[in-house]
Amino acid sequence: MTPPGPPVVAPPRSAVRIEAVGKRFGAASALEDITLDIAPGELVALVGPSGCGKTTLLRILAGLETASEGRVIIEGEPISEARRKQEIGIAFQRSALVPWRTALGNVELTLEICRRPPPIEPARLLRDFGLGEFMGHYPHQLSGGMQQRVSIAAAIVHHPRLLLLDEPFGALDELTREALWDWVSKLLAETRQTAVLVTHSIEEAVSLADRIVILSARPGRIHQVIEVALPRSRTGRLDEAFTREVLRARAALYAALEARPAE
Repeated sequence: MTPPGPPVVAPPRSAVRIEAVGKRFGAASALEDITLDIAPGELVALVGPSGCGKTTLLRILAGLETASEGRVIIEGEPISEARRKQEIGIAFQRSALVPWRTALGNVELTLEICRRPPPIEPARLLRDFGLGEFMGHYPHQLSGGMQQRVSIAAAIVHHPRLLLLDEPFGALDELTREALWDWVSKLLAETRQTAVLVTHSIEEAVSLADRIVILSARPGRIHQVIEVALPRSRTGRLDEAFTREVLRARAALYAALEARPAE
């Protein structure tokens, strides 16, 4: 009788699988051989020098650009199918709110487009976002931070499989930006939403991400992937552990800029 072999361990399930993705614009190559698995509930930050293809990669994940090579799979389905099913939520640097709809109306618009019942009522979501007194306000009546919270609410109200954040805090002042980092960190810890963040800020990436993907200068390639060795709730930005992670990620970014292996 043949003795039983070692138990077969199934590989961890990926929420998002990026397989050898490349992107060319004419003769110019923007991305080359991007391969990455993103776990369910994980937040991955894309960081790199200007022009390295961060936003291009995000647009490919959103189905707004087509990869020249490779493919993207979201929970076992091609990106085109996930987009058809409205399973991707996007929040941009500048809030893309409809000016003639209230905060509540903007969040409800997502559900009208998706034609599905909400997993959570939009009014309750806005109350949870600290905007209960502002649901009837129009975008011009809201501060920049409030507008971004409405934008994120509109991006996740239908509970998409993937949330994409394209520098959503870049236009805000420093204090508002850091307050929203804390808020988003708490929100994603509670919802366990799978998310990808594009940012120029190492501090932002360390504040929010489980892993930081450092891209090299164009054509963008994955230079290094950094596991952030901090608990998910990260409000202590002046403590030694946070500073150490920032310095480690910044060293990797400088190494990418200089096109040499990171130490």
